Amino acid sequence: MRAKILKNDKGFTLIEMAIVLVIIGLILGAVIKGKDVLNSAKQKKFYTTFVKEWELSIASYFDRTGNLLGDGTANGGSVATKNGQFDNVAGTDFTNINNALKAVGLTEIVSNVTSNGQYTYTGTYSGSATMTMHLYYLYSHRELRYRNALYFTGMPTDLAIAIDTMVDGEADAEKGNFRQYTDANGSAWPNASTTTTVNAAYTINLP
Repeated sequence: MRAKILKNDKGFTLIEMAIVLVIIGLILGAVIKGKDVLNSAKQKKFYTTFVKEWELSIASYFDRTGNLLGDGTANGGSVATKNGQFDNVAGTDFTNINNALKAVGLTEIVSNVTSNGQYTYTGTYSGSATMTMHLYYLYSHRELRYRNALYFTGMPTDLAIAIDTMVDGEADAEKGNFRQYTDANGSAWPNASTTTTVNAAYTINLP
């Protein structure tokens, strides 16, 4: 009886092992693909509900008042006189910005942390990172001129690369409307796995 049991005791065949490995590969591929889809959706949400909302609010404010939001104290800025430039208002102090928006019937933009202009985002490599947005008059080292921009400090690098691709159609760190700051460090974004956060700027163009 014992001999018969040993004789019939079979292991996996090569075909069976190959099938198991294929199934494992398909499962792993689905998991990775699922994470990519979730990351892409999260990146698009940040772009449409935060970056584009700010751009739209600035454009709407200009249409209603003829003035640049954040330029002069009358428009929520920090300097008495207006000069067509953002007053370099930090996202931790947007009370006057929001009051200016509400004064002309526009809705203030609420971020996902206490102070407007700040946003906590979990990047692939950065983990949970709180970035701060500024209404800034930035100097372009590539074009040798100043420009009004939404300036982000501490943005997860993978998010910055994704937004650059959405805005400009390619991930080039020093060209287009969305760039790394400073914009004269080479055309490639840094490796997101080693440089987990960057500073970035989104140019605001008004008529």
